[in-house]
Amino acid sequence: MRPAALRATRRASRRPLRASRRPLRATRRPLGGLVALLTVGLLAAGCSTGQSGSSPTWVPQQDFQANAEPQPQLPGDGLALPQPSAPGGGVAPTAPSSGASGGPSASPSASADNAVVATKLDQPTGLVVLPDGTALVGERTTGRILRVQPTPGQPAVLVQTLPGVDGSGDGGLLDLALSPTFDEDGLVYAYLSTATDNRVVHFPIGGAPSPVLVGIPKGPRDNAGRIAFDATGALLIGTGDAGNPALAASPSSLAGKILRTTDIGTPAVGNPTAGSAVLASGFRTVDGLCVDASTGLRIALSAGSPDEVNVIAPGKSYGWPTASAGSVPPAATLPKTSAGAGGCALDDGQLFVATSTGKAVDAATVSQAGAISAFTASLVGKYGRLRTAVLGSDGALWLTTSNRDGHGTPTAADDRVLRIPSSDVSASSPL
Repeated sequence: MRPAALRATRRASRRPLRASRRPLRATRRPLGGLVALLTVGLLAAGCSTGQSGSSPTWVPQQDFQANAEPQPQLPGDGLALPQPSAPGGGVAPTAPSSGASGGPSASPSASADNAVVATKLDQPTGLVVLPDGTALVGERTTGRILRVQPTPGQPAVLVQTLPGVDGSGDGGLLDLALSPTFDEDGLVYAYLSTATDNRVVHFPIGGAPSPVLVGIPKGPRDNAGRIAFDATGALLIGTGDAGNPALAASPSSLAGKILRTTDIGTPAVGNPTAGSAVLASGFRTVDGLCVDASTGLRIALSAGSPDEVNVIAPGKSYGWPTASAGSVPPAATLPKTSAGAGGCALDDGQLFVATSTGKAVDAATVSQAGAISAFTASLVGKYGRLRTAVLGSDGALWLTTSNRDGHGTPTAADDRVLRIPSSDVSASSPL
């Protein structure tokens, strides 16, 4: 069955939210070895070195009808059809034309570092690991999605380019996530910016995107956002305030929020206000969003002064722009030396945060009650600015660099995708 027809059949029979969905990757291998690696900062083997003032509305995607012709986009949604390259072509992407200059850094060459699995990308930000162990990596400003192998020396293959992506104001293609039923529907979700809004779309690999949730305010700055599926199968969407702090506190705006929807964009059952997609409010940006499949904890990171690590509770405000008596203080803050919080990965009580200004991975433990230990920085300065952190089902930690974002000093190999396997480290030194 073709992906489009498969999606059509699934849409016709889906209930609003499958309560019986299994938790995501709940059987992941222990991470003791990986924690030891990040504590010492070395690989044991193979490494040598809004629209302001308005109250936008959310618009969910309509269900498809079985046996009907697929409709890959809604009328007037502003997205043109993509022009994907042929998958499997084996052609490595060319180096970005901008940002290639700059002095050398301490990063090793790709040939000397087995942690580097892709090079010469342009601000890779979204990343998701597929069941076969490869990863899909999305470039922030170009909208390109490439398949990256888990071993070094293999070319990154261009899968497709999402149309209409606008990288201005720190927006662009910002995150990727797999459908909780990916083995059935083959759908990938993406958070991205267009010229008029921020939105969530989904698509089969190599296929045209369909809108899931549109109308999230877009502004000249603070458009950073992330997506993740929680342990119930609901879609979490972290949004920025689009440069208008008042929107973060407004219950009628989707900006500056953690939203919780079904996989087709309607408000999820169990949200604080019935019929509303808002789970929590009061965020300037959501630079990282991660879920612990083993405990159900949801964590959002916001870069600032200081960088905040928030454990998300339904119906709470997290204090932006003005903290009130009922605002929730951050569960933890990153050290000033590790500023610039980006993506995060959370599993089995272990939290990993990629930092750009700090040029490091910060690791901490998280209790079931949400208490977070002191952070330990590792890989400091080794690869430059780090943007995204994702854990694979095998316990490997995937990272992306962001040295071509105008704030770093890129090498000829930048930007890079890194994969640090847990099997390459010793568990003798606990976090």
